[in-house]
Parts: sequence; structure tokens; C-alpha cells
Amino acid sequence: MRLFGIIGNPLGHSFSQQYFTEKFTRENLSDHSYRKFELPSVDQLPALLEREGYLCGFNVTIPFKVQVFRYLDSIDPVAEAIGAVNTVRVTREEGRALLQGFNTDAPAFRESLLQNLGRVPEYALVLGTGGASKSVTYILRELGITVVPVSRNPVAGGYVYNDLPRDVISGAGLLVNTTPAGMAPDTDTSPAIDYSALHEAQLLFDLIYNPRVTKFLSRGAERGCRTVNGEQMFQIQAEMAWKIWNGGVS
Repeated sequence: MRLFGIIGNPLGHSFSQQYFTEKFTRENLSDHSYRKFELPSVDQLPALLEREGYLCGFNVTIPFKVQVFRYLDSIDPVAEAIGAVNTVRVTREEGRALLQGFNTDAPAFRESLLQNLGRVPEYALVLGTGGASKSVTYILRELGITVVPVSRNPVAGGYVYNDLPRDVISGAGLLVNTTPAGMAPDTDTSPAIDYSALHEAQLLFDLIYNPRVTKFLSRGAERGCRTVNGEQMFQIQAEMAWKIWNGGVS
């Protein structure tokens, strides 16, 4: 028996269980299963590991991508540089679970972005400053794109939503939503920017994949923007996680 799963809160939006269950069926892995573990706090992780002795690996989502660090025995150098983990490999030594953290969000975002970006912009607006934004920021800087963060609270080198100038919005070749705004079931929300400043020369990338078309993307499309959701990124990072769980590296 090999058990995998995802930790986070909430998990109603996540397609991970469906994705891996279908994968296991397709590949005749009848002794494999994948479950959602919606934890009230990341502090419940040790109890989960003790209870689920067959757990071989798990994904990490909102809001635990940074909080999980304190429970890891080792961290992949890229994940450490990013400051966020979304994939954990579990091995056991003398009955004790050993956790190794990785980040597959960053390389998956890079691959999906480069397939859709076209001309590399001078700067990008990154909406949100949580765990997911760390992976996005890491890749954008690696590509030589200046990152301008946008948050509800003041942040160095960035803006708060209420004070984000129209010309800064219109000048950004790329806008990336790393927040949960618009994610199921709260699909009628979107980051609080001035959408009238958007235009057809811009690309909007939303890390959310449920729903496929968020309000952020639909409002951008109305202004002629090209749009990309997080579905391809999700699938790429899921396969990278699978490789890690089976002894490979990201």
C-alpha cells in the first residue's frame, strides 16, 4: 500500500485527488491511493504522519507552503532559495518519518509561462505576497523580469492595491495572480486592481485552475488581454511531484 495526499486548508478547490486517482487507475496502480488532508493547522502534521503510516509523499497548498518548513528534515536547495515548499517526500527510518521538501511550483510556472509569454516584458505585477508568490518571483527574476509586488499591506518595492497607479498597471507586460481571489467556491471575487487600465498587449496569468476562467481572467479578456490559467502549471508540477515521490528530483 502506497498512500499520497495533499495538506492545506481549505481543500475544496483542489483537483489533486482526482488527478492522481485517475493516474493510478490509468497506470494500473491498484495499491496506490491519494487523499485530501484538510488540517486546521500545520501543527497537526506530526499526528497525521503517525496516523498514516503508509504515507509516502504529499503536496502542500494554501496556507502551509511556508509554515511546513519547521517540520522538514531536509530541504532541496531550490526550495530553500525560494522560501516555499509544495511537495514533500516521506521516508521512514526506524519508525520515524523523515520529510524532504521540494518546490515544483517554480519550474512548472516557468514551463507554462514560457509557452505563453512571447516577448519578455520589462516588469511584471505579482498580485499577492504569500507562499505561491515566492515561486513566481523566483522564476521572473531568473528570467530577468523586474518584479513589482502588489499586496494588501505595504511591501518593499511594491504597492498596496488601493494606491496602485493606472500607468503602473498599463505598463506591465505581465500580471500574475498568486492570491486565492476567485478560487472556487468564491468565484465572484478578483484582485482589486483597476481593470480599465488593461489592454491587448498584456498577458494575465492566474495560478488558479478551479474555475478554469476566473473573474481576474475574464475581466482581462474583456480588455483584450491574453490569458492563461493554472491548469497546465498544475499538471506539470503534479508529474514532477510524482517523480520526486518515486526517488527522482525536480
